[in-house]
Amino acid sequence: MFKNKLISKMIIIMLSLTLIGSIAVIVTLKYTGQASTEKGPSIDDVIKASVDVTDIKTNLKSNNYISISFKIQMDSKKAAAELQKRDFQVRDIIIKRLSDMSAQDFEGTQGLSTLETDIAKQIDQLMENGHVVKIYTTSKVLQ
Repeated sequence: MFKNKLISKMIIIMLSLTLIGSIAVIVTLKYTGQASTEKGPSIDDVIKASVDVTDIKTNLKSNNYISISFKIQMDSKKAAAELQKRDFQVRDIIIKRLSDMSAQDFEGTQGLSTLETDIAKQIDQLMENGHVVKIYTTSKVLQ
C-alpha cells in the first residue's frame, strides 16, 4: 500500500511538471511568434522614403560605357527630401565610383552589390538627417 501512494505522488508531480513546462513553452512560442510576424514598412512608405537617381552614363576604367539607374531607400521622408536636394552630390559619388570600375567588376551580382554598398556608405557620410536603408539598381546597360 505504501508503495502505491509513493508511486501515485510521483506520477502526480511528473504530470504537474509536464503541464507547467508545456504551458511555458506555448506562452513563449506565442509571444516570440508575434514579435517575428511584425511587418516592416508598407510599400507606400518605402516609396515615399525613396529617391530615384536615373540615367547616369559614364565611361568605365576598362573603356566600356555604362548607363545605370538606382532607387535609394532612406530611413524617413525627411531624409529622402534631404537626399533629393543632394542629387548632384550623389551623382558625383556614383560617377567617381563607376570610373574606378571595369566591365569585369559587373560580372555576376557581387560587383553590383559591392557598388551599392560603397555608394550607401558614401551617401551616409553626406547626410545630416537619416541614413540609407537600401540601394536598388533599377536599370543597367553595359557596353
